Order: sequence, then C-alpha cells, then structure tokens
Amino acid sequence: METINASDFKAQCLAILDRVRKTGERVVILKRGQPVAELWPASQSLSGYPQLELKGTVTVVGDIVGPVVPEEHWESLGK
Repeated sequence: METINASDFKAQCLAILDRVRKTGERVVILKRGQPVAELWPASQSLSGYPQLELKGTVTVVGDIVGPVVPEEHWESLGK
C-alpha cells in the first residue's frame, strides 16, 4: 500500500485517481506524517445490493438455525 503526503496528493490528484482505478491499489494520504485518509477504487457492484459485496467475508461457526438455549431451559405458556 502506497503512502503519500497530502501536499503531494494535492499536486498529483488526478494522476493518482487514475492509477488507483487502473491498478486497484490503495493509497494512504498522510498529513504531518499521520494517516488521515485512505483511497481505494469505488465498488463496481452491479447487483444494486451493497450487502452482496460482503459475500464470502463471513465465517459461520456452529448452528445458525437451531435454538440459542437448550430445550430443557424452555418454558411453556400452557403450564
């Protein structure tokens, strides 16, 4: 990931934007040596649903459809 000072970014902004779009590489913009912004290509999602961009980023651990508490801890309203 490239880093660049804000003053250099200001001077080269359009070229940097073109490079980020072309290569997909992120650029961190520094002000007084501290990161203040991160630039990366815009999403090219054609689905219309931004949450679909998260597909493949979640790991399922355990049973996601079963009850949270064991059956012996359930109470019936009919008792």
